[in-house]
Amino acid sequence: MTAPTLLLFDIDGTLVWRASGEHAVALREALHTVHGLDPAFDHAISAAGRTDGEIARLLLLAGGVSAKAIDERALEVREAAVAAYARLCPPDLSDRVLAGIPELLEALSARDDVRLSLVTGNFEPIARLKLRRAGIGRFFEPGQGAFGSDSEDRTVLPQIARRRAGTPGVPWPRERTLVIGDTPRDIACARADGVRCLAVATGPHGADELRDADAVAGPGELAAVLEALLAG
Repeated sequence: MTAPTLLLFDIDGTLVWRASGEHAVALREALHTVHGLDPAFDHAISAAGRTDGEIARLLLLAGGVSAKAIDERALEVREAAVAAYARLCPPDLSDRVLAGIPELLEALSARDDVRLSLVTGNFEPIARLKLRRAGIGRFFEPGQGAFGSDSEDRTVLPQIARRRAGTPGVPWPRERTLVIGDTPRDIACARADGVRCLAVATGPHGADELRDADAVAGPGELAAVLEALLAG
């Protein structure tokens, strides 16, 4: 029997939209709590597609914190960010879910030829809470997926997710894995692991910027484009 296709969904910009405001505040608060970085420190970086750990590192380095101190206190930053987000996260994020996503996840969860999972730069407790408050957390089983808490390096996350989805010593097959995300970094992490990528032009990047994916879906097209890839 052919293995189902492992669908590795990104979160921000792919499943939910404009749900990262409190998340960003929580991360800044953690950097202040642990390293004393001014929450108003002005250093513009493109957060889209980056892991929480990488964002924290870039901000801290720009703020004059040494790489050694960043490494030594990375767990403290993660724990502080998770605690802050638990306090700041709105009780209901259902209005941030992209159109058609609940119906798509419901339909996919009833199929035996796919398996739903996550690849996201969010620290895992933040990701799980965000999805739960958005009303779609039930579609993603615990103990699966890969998160910013697993590595700062986004490119290693698909292989971590495949390892968790497989059996001991035998990761989920690359040819039965598909990353679904909205940024060039989602495409890059799929390519780094040799798996396919479906890009959705629902985040900050347009279809032209996502052309290196195996397929690109515009707003409202995800279900149809995904179906075509699964049938191919």
